[in-house]
Order: sequence, then C-alpha cells, then structure tokens
Amino acid sequence: MTSVGTENKTLDPKNHADWEVAQDAEKRMKTIYAIADEMGLTEKELLPYGHYMGKIDYRAVLDRLENKPNGKYINVTAITPTPLGEGKSTTTIGLVQGLGKRGKKASAAIRQPSGGPTMGVKGSAAGGGRSQCIPLTPFSLGFTGDINSIMNAHNLAMVALTSRMQHERNYDDEKLEKLSGMKRLDIDPTRVEMGWVIDFCCQALRNVIIGIDGVNGQRDGYMMRSKFDIAVSSEVMAILAVAKDLRDLRERMSKIILAYDKKGNPLTTKDFEVDGAMTAWIVEAVNPNLIQTLEGQPVIVHAGPFANIAIGQSSIIADQVGLKLSEYHVTESGFGADIGYEKFWNLKCHYSGLKPDAAVVVATIRALKCHGGAPVPLPGKPLPEEYSTENVEWVEKGCANLLHHVDIVKKSGVSPVVCINAFVTDTEAEIAKVRELCEAAGARVALSRHWEDGGDGALELADAVIAACQDETEFTPLYTWDMPARERIERVATEVYGADGVDYSVEALRKLKAIEADPKASELGMCMVKSHLSLSDNPALKGVPKGWRLTIRDVLVFGGAGFFVPVAGAISLMPGTGSNPSFRRIDVDPDTGQVKGLF
Repeated sequence: MTSVGTENKTLDPKNHADWEVAQDAEKRMKTIYAIADEMGLTEKELLPYGHYMGKIDYRAVLDRLENKPNGKYINVTAITPTPLGEGKSTTTIGLVQGLGKRGKKASAAIRQPSGGPTMGVKGSAAGGGRSQCIPLTPFSLGFTGDINSIMNAHNLAMVALTSRMQHERNYDDEKLEKLSGMKRLDIDPTRVEMGWVIDFCCQALRNVIIGIDGVNGQRDGYMMRSKFDIAVSSEVMAILAVAKDLRDLRERMSKIILAYDKKGNPLTTKDFEVDGAMTAWIVEAVNPNLIQTLEGQPVIVHAGPFANIAIGQSSIIADQVGLKLSEYHVTESGFGADIGYEKFWNLKCHYSGLKPDAAVVVATIRALKCHGGAPVPLPGKPLPEEYSTENVEWVEKGCANLLHHVDIVKKSGVSPVVCINAFVTDTEAEIAKVRELCEAAGARVALSRHWEDGGDGALELADAVIAACQDETEFTPLYTWDMPARERIERVATEVYGADGVDYSVEALRKLKAIEADPKASELGMCMVKSHLSLSDNPALKGVPKGWRLTIRDVLVFGGAGFFVPVAGAISLMPGTGSNPSFRRIDVDPDTGQVKGLF
C-alpha cells in the first residue's frame, strides 16, 4: 500500500479543522501490518489492536537486534510556550515526515494523550494540520488501554492502604494477624503520601474526605483527608516511562511509598503486598503502541507523564525500539527546554544510558511576540489582534527567551537546531529577524511549514537535523547524583532557569535534609515541578526574568520511579477544567459513529 502524500490527497488545514484533515487522511492510511513490515518488525513482534493500531513486543525486538547499531537520536523541545502550546508534537511528526521525504528511515516517539487536556483546552497531542498521527479518535480516547491500566494499578495500591488502615483500627494485633497473616504496620494517618487518580482535570477532587460513615452508621473505611491527582502524574506512569524492561518495572513497583508508620519509617507497596498485583494490571502496557503519521511513517506512543508536574517523556523502551529499527529516531520532551529537555538530559538519559545526537528547539512567532510584550493569548478566546499584524520589535525582544533555551541545549553538549514552526500570519521580516539572531548565536535555524505542507514543508528542518547529527557531541549531565539534593536544585535553578538562588519552605527544608541524610540518596534522581509558562516559578513573568529566586514549597519522594520531586510555585497535581472546555465541541455522528471535534 502506498503512503499517504500531501499533494491533492489531504484537506487544506487552512480551511479545515485538524480532526477533519485527520479523518480524511484515515480513508487512505496503511494497515498496521504494512507499517510494521516497513518498519522492520517480524510478524510475531507485532501485536495488532484492530487494523490500524498495534503494540510492539519490545523484548523480542531488542533481543533480535541486540547487536545492531542504534540510529541517530533526536530530541524535540521548545521555548517557553504560550498557554496555546507551540507545536512540539506537530514538529516531531513533521520532522519524521521530512526525513522520510529525504529517503531516511525515521520514527517518532511521543506520549499518549491524557483525557484531561483532551477534554479540557490543550487537545489530544496528535500534532496538527498535515503533520498528525492517525487514527486520531482511538489515539485520543483511551487508545489501547494503557492509562486505564495505570489508573487501576495506582488505585489498587490505595485500596490496599485504606482497607489496611480500617482493619488496623478495628482489630487488635492478635485478631489482625489471625485474619490476614500480617503484623500491624502501624500506619500514621497524618502521613499518607498517596491519593487516588482519575484521567480528567477536576479541581473538585483536589481535596476530599473519604471513609465517611455509611448506611445506619456503618463505618465504611477509615475517615480521613485524601485527594485525587490526574492519572498521568501517577508514580506508576513515571515508572512506565523510566523502566528499561519488565524486570526493572517489577522491581520499581515494589518501592512506591504509600505512607509512613508512626516511627517515621516508609511503608511501600511491598509492605502492603500489593506490588505484584499492581504489576499484573500493567504487564501488557509495558509493550509500546504503534500508529502512523499522515504520510505513513511509524509513530511509537508510550507512557504519558506531564512535564510540569512529572517527568514529561515517552518511555525509554519506546526509544530503545525506535533506535534499533530506524536510521533517525525523534523523541519529544514536554514543554520548554527548561523543563522537558532538562529532565530528558539529567533523568531519562541517566536511566537509559542513551545520548542524543541533536536537539530541536521549537519556536513560533506567536510565542516570541508574547515574550516580547504582546498580550498573552488565552485558550478558548479569540487570538488578540496583535498576533496577526507585523511587529519585528516584539519578535526581537522575545528572542531572548529562545536564545536562553538554545543555551540550555548547548550546556548539555548537544547541537541545537531552532525550528521556526511557521504560522500563516508570520511575515518575512519577522522570520528574518529570528534567523539573524539565531545564526549570530551559533545555532542552526530552519523554517518549517509542516503544519501546512507535511513532509514537503519540513525539508529544510530535516536537512538541518541531518547536518546537526554529524556534529561531535560531548553530552554531559548538569550534575552528578552524588551531589547533595539542595546543590542539585540550585544548579538547575541558576544554570537552567536563570534564578539568582533558591529559597525553601520550612517543610521542604525538613524533607530535603532527611533525603540528604539518607545513605541511599545518590540513587535518587531529581524531577523538578515548576510552571511551564515562564522560566521562573511565576507564570506571569515572560521573556528571561531577572532578579528572582526560586521558591521550593514542598518535596515529594517517588521511591519506585527513583527520584525526589522539588515543587516550586502553585502547581497542582490535579489541573482544573476551565469555563470553555473542549468537550463542549466534541460529538458523535449517530449515523456513522464517527467522532468529530477532537483536536
């Protein structure tokens, strides 16, 4: 079957919504069997989910190709985005399409979209225009069930914890051991670390009371404060992203800290004897998913952690598979280089042992204008008129933010390629100014019209990336894991974010001192939680803020994922749904069953 092209075969994205472009292209998409065959998978390595989606038996692939050299490894990151996003997923897909047009065997790795943003304001993260992955509807709505498995595994841990608390309250030691064969764990109800998860943005569930007396005063659980986080912030999701294989995942699953006992000792999933059953829920989810671009290249989709409140990467397993099967493998990191790329650089690559050959920093004239002084565009509202008129001065001023992100990539020892993700409202003078400033800073820069023209519009970007991959790299972490926790935080704050220093709340300082006193502290990585809308911890500060200090208000420990989590600013692990959510525009044609309105 021939690949889907762009010439007279797909709808014009200037005149049609993304979901309309996708559904039109789906009429001509390849079967999953054709995609797998072109990718180099054997029949047994493909696990079909219908005709157009599948999973990959990662272990079989890695065993068969163990001695095959890896392809080139490219990370896609961005500048500090506006609330609308600047098109990293679109660029990731477009780059793979452009590489395909240049005759290169290429693949992408992206995260699975969460139901929260899909039904909220951000969309399904499938890309856009003529650079999307398809089939769009199943990709956006549940896919192969991985997130559902993550939720079940996570919430099973909470069932184990809360039921155990009830039983320890109801029974003395003798009866407790007789009924369960377990000794009292002596759980401290004031130090329960975990909450429940759901895959939607629901601010009403951020703080809840559970275990309220039931019918006729029956005590249905242990009454206490609890919470819901969004599923993609779950530590179980983070474990799926960083695990190298099922054995590694199983071991990590036993180290999740659910609570502390009254002496201050951590109580893990292993202590509650729930770690094995949790792993059983996600054993199929360990295999990455496979779909395609609009032009028929493979897209590996695996894991879905947020970047501002989690690790923000697709899985190590997805990248391992892509690198063995492709000449060029493109993996995306969430939000700007200060967040997603920093975690890719200092966390994901530490766990995987992989080193990137190049990094793409996505920028839009829209975001540059925002950092240069234009009003902040808001989801669900008309774009301010300032974004449809030329203003080279705003663009030039906003490039300070872009060049800061370029410098972040350079600090890692990797060659950056600036991708100007073109919009139809961009002017030649605005684009020329970005080229001038980037080239003066020693960065490759490419204008890419992949949204409008697919792979044909990404040829300049593909050529720049191919050239960057030939550069010698000296990929070096920003810090070593044997550094004290506070020293690591301060290094990221000052050298990545541009802060003057770091301040800590009393609670955060207490927790960090405990981490630093632990002889196993060097086994923990660091996963920062910070606003994605600014280099600082204040989302209102645009450009490159000066004269500010990062404030760490809390610190979490994810023992299974293997990192501690400093929390800066007013970031919640449960986002909220706004007044004009996407679900208002999503519907189903009752005659065909076709979903419309997804983006």
